[in-house]
Amino acid sequence: MGYLMEREIGQGTEDAEDDIGSALETVIKHVGEIGLYQRLLFVIMMPFGLVWSFSYFGQMFITATPQEHWCRVPELDGLSVYLRRSLSIPKLSDTEYDHCFMFDANWTQVLETMLAPDAETPTIPCTNGWEFLFDDIPYSTIVNEREWVCDKSSLVPWSQTISFFGSVVGGILCGTLADKYGRLPVLILANFLAFTGNVATVFTHDFWDFAICRFIVGMSCDSCFLMIYILVLEYVGTKYRSIVANASIAMYFGGGCLLLPWLSLWISDWKFLSVAMSVPSVFVLATPFVVPESTRWLISKGKTDEAVKVLRKFERINKSKIPDDVLENFNMVANKTKEKSQSVLMIFKTPSLRGMVVALIVAFMGVALMFDNVIRLSENLGLDFFLTFTVTSATEIPSIIILVLLLDRMGRRFFVTAPMMIGGVLCLAAAFVPRGAASVALAVSARFFNNMSYGTVIQWTPELLPTPVRASGASFVHISAFAAVMISPFIIYSDRVWEGLSLIIVGVIGIVASCVALLVPETKGRRMPQTLDDWETLASNTCFSKKRDAGDKTRCR
Repeated sequence: MGYLMEREIGQGTEDAEDDIGSALETVIKHVGEIGLYQRLLFVIMMPFGLVWSFSYFGQMFITATPQEHWCRVPELDGLSVYLRRSLSIPKLSDTEYDHCFMFDANWTQVLETMLAPDAETPTIPCTNGWEFLFDDIPYSTIVNEREWVCDKSSLVPWSQTISFFGSVVGGILCGTLADKYGRLPVLILANFLAFTGNVATVFTHDFWDFAICRFIVGMSCDSCFLMIYILVLEYVGTKYRSIVANASIAMYFGGGCLLLPWLSLWISDWKFLSVAMSVPSVFVLATPFVVPESTRWLISKGKTDEAVKVLRKFERINKSKIPDDVLENFNMVANKTKEKSQSVLMIFKTPSLRGMVVALIVAFMGVALMFDNVIRLSENLGLDFFLTFTVTSATEIPSIIILVLLLDRMGRRFFVTAPMMIGGVLCLAAAFVPRGAASVALAVSARFFNNMSYGTVIQWTPELLPTPVRASGASFVHISAFAAVMISPFIIYSDRVWEGLSLIIVGVIGIVASCVALLVPETKGRRMPQTLDDWETLASNTCFSKKRDAGDKTRCR
């Protein structure tokens, strides 16, 4: 069990808060660290992982832009599509036509001669809409239906940014509510938001109502999964935590990413796709009957009797037995634990916790920006969008297998820092190679390493935070990452200035953030801190410990 220590319980009110985490770990050890109930909860995580992946990446497939589009000339409608283009649109190269301008010509004369205007003929912006070829995006999206191209092309990244802003607002709301009212009600709320936003998207007519609906979907991300993720991790024994944490992300979030492009192709309509992405959210209606509330949260709120009922349920389903003396000691410690009304502000009032969270946020921002940008570049790397998205998403499974096998041996700090550093270097290399197979190969490799950092930092976050602020603190860290990702669509948009600029930006961010991650305390083999004192013990001898002598110049651990 690594760091798990079984100390004598019942030394008084002051020691009770220090012992409650150990007491709960001891109970879980007897009830079953990875019993039938924990395995059932692991399976129940599946629809919420799908909701998370659909909420995060679904908008890419709703707003995918066909690369081949040009000005519509009504006078030429009777001709074949390629002939219409060759007669009306100026060429930018031997194979590329202008997307936003057409010749200012006498179309009656063009039809008579069937010859394209001279290359020196003046051009004008599209005045009668656009035509689209659906070779690369073989279905109708909101972009071609509402013609969000050329002077309106910025509406696509703006809508995604508004969705990410929804994630910031939703993270603040859901995190605060989760620490006040419990993890389970917020899990239901977040999935209700995802369902509502996706279904309402179908009935939108212009940019702002679409943006509001995507804002609502964004509010669900990533609390739609994070709440049950925290719940399940709290009920799993320490030595199984890495397996459950990372396997759930790889199988459910990663599986959703693999499913999404082919679901889009199969449905082939953005409206029906939006409805389909809302379906997994419906499973949340069953959670009150099968998913338990957090025992740690119940104890922190003084609801010891309810916490014991939850543990009895684990005992019953796992067909195990908690020794009477262990349960008696647990009750004693839990009842002596003072209820404290804590908010995320506790993080900022505690110097050691504040410093750690700032470093963790910077690291998480770097991981999230690389993760998001590499996958969004699937549309711009020169190969098929759906295939590129699938291949980059498929790296989730092998990278997480490596993570599961080695994370508890090499530690969280290593698996955030090293893979992100490598991913940053690969992004920089990809910026200077031609778009096509080579750039895709480097991007896929960067995603492979970034997956390890992403899976690790998600697990690392709740492991570092004390129970009273675990949900709100984890949400705060996550929304900080979403705040950074709000600029992600515009980083991708920067490729219009220079083709490799987005990859250079992402590579530099990744390398800087990987260095900052070295400052965050290691949690390998350590139990989750129940109290602030538990956190100080975890952070001892690190740069953030208040117990560290100010004159101690030795290297931070």
